[in-house]
Amino acid sequence: MRPPAFWYTAPDAPDVRSRLLSPLGALYAAGTARRLRKGAAFDPGVPVICVGNINAGGTGKTPTVIALQMMLAARGQAAHVVSRGYGGKLDGPVRVEERAHSAADVGDEPLLLAAFGPTWVSRDRAAGAACAVGEGASVVLLDDGFQNPSVAKSLSIVVVDAWRGFGNGRVLPAGPLREPVQTGLARADLVLTIGPEEAQARFDATWAPVVGAVPRLRGLLKPLQTGLIWTGLRVVAFAGIGHPEKFFATLHALGAEVVATHPLEDHQPLDDRLLGRLIADAKAQGAQLVTTEKDAVRLPQTLRSQVLSLPVRLELVDPAPLETALDHLLTRRDD
Repeated sequence: MRPPAFWYTAPDAPDVRSRLLSPLGALYAAGTARRLRKGAAFDPGVPVICVGNINAGGTGKTPTVIALQMMLAARGQAAHVVSRGYGGKLDGPVRVEERAHSAADVGDEPLLLAAFGPTWVSRDRAAGAACAVGEGASVVLLDDGFQNPSVAKSLSIVVVDAWRGFGNGRVLPAGPLREPVQTGLARADLVLTIGPEEAQARFDATWAPVVGAVPRLRGLLKPLQTGLIWTGLRVVAFAGIGHPEKFFATLHALGAEVVATHPLEDHQPLDDRLLGRLIADAKAQGAQLVTTEKDAVRLPQTLRSQVLSLPVRLELVDPAPLETALDHLLTRRDD
């Protein structure tokens, strides 16, 4: 389901529904804290970089993991991603094979990440990390494991959608958070806010004092240059990501004529009925169907040639804090 609008009201002016649900939020936060205190975390013997969030839903973790895969490969590291495989049916541990697996097997994000480097799906993150190291991983990238205590983390990056920030600052179901902001940030080594300058300024106005001394990265998702000319292209756009409106805005900014949009639930299955409706709409509009790179991996093979996808990549405004952290992490391991 789509997140309720009151999750994103101003923190200093909470909606009455948020106030009424706050006791449940306190219980949820207590449950998260209790889970994080459980047992000793497994140390796989190599650096573990966790890319996670405090918010529920999409914040830009997948592009961040892709950027890290590329940065670590440039440093000669064999980085393996370990993911829970949300939306897939396999418990794992299993190494994702693009030609052998579907999004229904392993989830859409792991299938996309496997195009950039070795990727594992495992409900048991510790077992997944152990398999990755057994297959030669020199670094483990833990995808969306910030609230999972089962694996010891060497570096934790909290990713935030700069437009939305931390919403109303309240915990589920009173707000969009998995745990209180300050509680989560106490475990973070870096905070990455993703969005254009206007969004970054909006985040700063509300949340910069809360982030405080945690080193901050600013990033922007930029369309990958593929040679396709978007200007004037009539498109019907659909997206099942955390914030579909960002994708539609990107198409507008590229000059596409967006004649219809279909915001879907995050990870929503693309069944025959839905696809039939999308195809019929594009045909009636005389337009081209277009979606995100993550949604495209959930398409049936028979339709992939008929639907354009728009890949985006994370561009850091100043990558120095992350590069320094990676260099320190890898140097410390070599010592």
